[in-house]
Amino acid sequence: MSDLHSTAHPDPEESMGGAAVEVGTGLPEFLTQDYSRYTQEDHDTWKMLYSRRMDALKDNGSEIYLSGARVIGLEPNKLPNLNDVNARLAARTGWAAVGVGGFMPPVVFFRCLAARRFPTTLTIRPRAKLDYLPEPDIFHDVFGHVPLHADPVFADFLQHFGALAAVSPGEKETEEMARLFWFTVEFGLIKENGRTKVYGSGLISSHGDAANALGPKCDRRPFDLDAVIAQPYEIDRMQDVLFVVDSFEQLFAAVETIAARRNVSV
Repeated sequence: MSDLHSTAHPDPEESMGGAAVEVGTGLPEFLTQDYSRYTQEDHDTWKMLYSRRMDALKDNGSEIYLSGARVIGLEPNKLPNLNDVNARLAARTGWAAVGVGGFMPPVVFFRCLAARRFPTTLTIRPRAKLDYLPEPDIFHDVFGHVPLHADPVFADFLQHFGALAAVSPGEKETEEMARLFWFTVEFGLIKENGRTKVYGSGLISSHGDAANALGPKCDRRPFDLDAVIAQPYEIDRMQDVLFVVDSFEQLFAAVETIAARRNVSV
């Protein structure tokens, strides 16, 4: 469920959006979350998803992720209110989760990241599709992604990534950035206290993907920038190869290395 490749979001008329908010040149109109439109079934779906994943993440989730979930105030029994989440993020890293609806081209997504704005789907998946949804929803986007935005190093990495990806000069360079995003932001692993933990949102939000990532069928390799940007992937199957970082400083350094190779300042 990559935000790079699954850029089709719900139609604005069907989302939990209110008035659109114009943010600036090159960025889309963001939607204001109308929290009152969520039903009790929506909250119950969040509760089930939260409980299932957080029970497992207490053991195999990154401590940085778990700390971030506490910092932004994720609650087990109700959907997140983005006003509350963003107030907490603003004080820490300046990031914000912003509602979107409709198609978002990759370059626009990258510009949002460069502006420390994370495009967030406002609807939650139907009860019948708890285990897998091909497109993002608020559980994947907020539960999966946003807690890491409270970490200063990851927050800086993601902003610099967006700025660099937004000015990729060609298809080859864009594909390199897509692979870096996939194997870090979406499906990244990290070594903490001698154990491999999950931090990528595709692993955080999916029991099956996380179990595969830490299981015997996945080839877990030390993070190496050149190996990552040369590694192909498929978005609709369990991952055969994933990469393990020692710290998020490696991710920041990776973006700086690409920028230096391209002679770009970000």
